[in-house]
Amino acid sequence: MALIVQKFGGTSVGNPDRIKNVARRVAKYRAKGDQVVVVVSAMSGVTDNLIKMAKEIMPIPNEREMDMLLATGEQTTIALTAIALHALDIPATSMTGAQAGIVTDDVHTKAKIKNISPKLVHEMLDAGNVVIVAGFQGQTIAGQITTLGRGGSDLTAIALAAALKADLCQIYTDVDGVYTADPRIVKTARHLPEISYDEMLELAGLGAKVMQSRSVEFAKKFGVVFEVRSSLNDNPGTIVKEETLSMEGVVIRGVSLDKNQAKVTLVAVPDQPGVAGHIFKAIADANINVDMIVQNISHKADKPSTDISFTVDKPELLKTQKVIEALKTKIGFSDVIADEKIGKLSIVGVGMRSHPGVAAKMFETLATEGVNIGMISTSEIKISVIIDLAKGEQAMCAVHEAFLGK
Repeated sequence: MALIVQKFGGTSVGNPDRIKNVARRVAKYRAKGDQVVVVVSAMSGVTDNLIKMAKEIMPIPNEREMDMLLATGEQTTIALTAIALHALDIPATSMTGAQAGIVTDDVHTKAKIKNISPKLVHEMLDAGNVVIVAGFQGQTIAGQITTLGRGGSDLTAIALAAALKADLCQIYTDVDGVYTADPRIVKTARHLPEISYDEMLELAGLGAKVMQSRSVEFAKKFGVVFEVRSSLNDNPGTIVKEETLSMEGVVIRGVSLDKNQAKVTLVAVPDQPGVAGHIFKAIADANINVDMIVQNISHKADKPSTDISFTVDKPELLKTQKVIEALKTKIGFSDVIADEKIGKLSIVGVGMRSHPGVAAKMFETLATEGVNIGMISTSEIKISVIIDLAKGEQAMCAVHEAFLGK
């Protein structure tokens, strides 16, 4: 008998028929005598619709109330999934994140898990129940409902697998695992049987929608090996695990395109010590994550200044602009320019550490396609560039062909 944690995303539970399909899949494991914990997301489109309704009332809604609102999406799904299992004569109990013992900090809409006390989950499993847990949510010590950010159901599943010491963790989605690129854009994208935590972490953080980056980071930290696979068939998935020596033989593991980025440029910022620190501290205090940063210094002797550009997620743009405008008088920059028509194109692979010339090949490929590079960011195993969003898919296909086409 094994203890298995299975997570099903929004498309996997997108309608009653798909919820019944999830119940039948869970029933197969139950028939083998396994204990099963199921983590579910809100039905596809529900979270986006809730956000849309809130923003129709107020452009930047109160974050505590947003957590109260968005947590209802997963609570609908857990109840429907439990009912689908009851219809198969399988005992099942649904639980909110709070009931499952998930304790978070008090940062609304982006809470971090501080602790999990799954006592009630164990009790329900030992009583013979399948336990269905609402992903994406938890509760502060003070009893406030919080959410874990978009894709947070992945984090719920990985964290529960670690806390329960599960024998197996499966992340079910609408694709057969991890591919070298989004197969809906790059038709020649190939399925990967395995990938390292570091590669998966980079891809997840760079726009690949298969996994939430924080969940991969958590899995690496606690050594949770997991499989990403499709809920629509029984094809083998992708195993995400610690890096092995054989993985370095592959220079590039994948290509990603993040269309959810916006660039903010502060024009003519005084070139003085501490100014950049003041700007980015204010942004950090508003719980906004900044990605790429570029500074261009003017060497005019009369009034040295600099333009500072950085990227944030598009949903954070209005909030970022509000923070920046509040600093304008105090710091004295002349203008703020926002650009939502950008994409972040990235290549990832642990083999980049030992193979020179990767950046040159990427830049040459983009030049051949007539794609201009606006910003560049690198790490040991990734290269990211900001490009015109209108040329994003064309650039992604060309780069994939250059590195992975053979």
